[in-house]
Amino acid sequence: MRDLTKELLELVRLASTDLPPDVEKRLREAAASEEPGSAARGAMDTILANVALARGNSTPICQDTGTPLFFVRFPEGWSPRSLREQIKAAVAEATKKTYLRPNAVDSLSGKNTGNNLGDEHFPTIHFEEADGDTLTVELILKGGGCENVGAQYSLPNDALKAGRDLEGVRRAALDAVYRAQGEGCAPGFLGIAIGGDRGSSYIASKEALRHKVGDVNSNPDLAALEARITQEGNQLGIGPMGFGGKSTVLGAKIAPTYRLPASFFVTISYMCWAYRRRMMTVSGEQVSYE
Repeated sequence: MRDLTKELLELVRLASTDLPPDVEKRLREAAASEEPGSAARGAMDTILANVALARGNSTPICQDTGTPLFFVRFPEGWSPRSLREQIKAAVAEATKKTYLRPNAVDSLSGKNTGNNLGDEHFPTIHFEEADGDTLTVELILKGGGCENVGAQYSLPNDALKAGRDLEGVRRAALDAVYRAQGEGCAPGFLGIAIGGDRGSSYIASKEALRHKVGDVNSNPDLAALEARITQEGNQLGIGPMGFGGKSTVLGAKIAPTYRLPASFFVTISYMCWAYRRRMMTVSGEQVSYE
């Protein structure tokens, strides 16, 4: 199997320093919706200037380069163990080159490893064997601020008047946005999972963030709910960084999963405006990024 460490390093660099076009487009639309001269417009203009500077200087978009979340689909016969070692080597090199901030901290000792390598959960790597001969590696860099305002609800929830239905999902998602009050660096994006157990629901909510901004859910009921949550989230008046305004939620993606009869979890993974998501595709000798 070929060594892809160099190519994986470039994937990390792109994710950290070069915001995807679909995310930047949505940010520009949000900025245009805010009143000129307002604190919200000023925050959005600063965000966009930062995006341009990071891209031009190949420096991190945000000081907190977050937890690296890798989603790997590999062809039959490839070695996940070898791919894991190459990913870890790329992450360590990216840290050395300052594309990533050292973020791996031992929870017991408080010691930072200095290279973003910890146990088997840091960086987080999900493997899936796929048909065909193409390797895809998706990377999301999820900052600590937005991770802190993620939430999980067990329905029914009497306080929210939220039952075990899509209306209950809507109420839970909007409550999570309201409670955040701009923390986690609004405006942001929501990955929402319905069902699962507590652990799998959080994973599914993060996997929902792999979709491009503007993708339409294949389930029409969920597509309508995603649009409604986005619209109503923006009516809360929280705005960029909590300064007030029209831009609080820039998009929502919902992933339904199976559950136990006794449980009905709704899990919201919040992603800040720095929606750092990139993908590398390897087909034969050809390597491409998007």
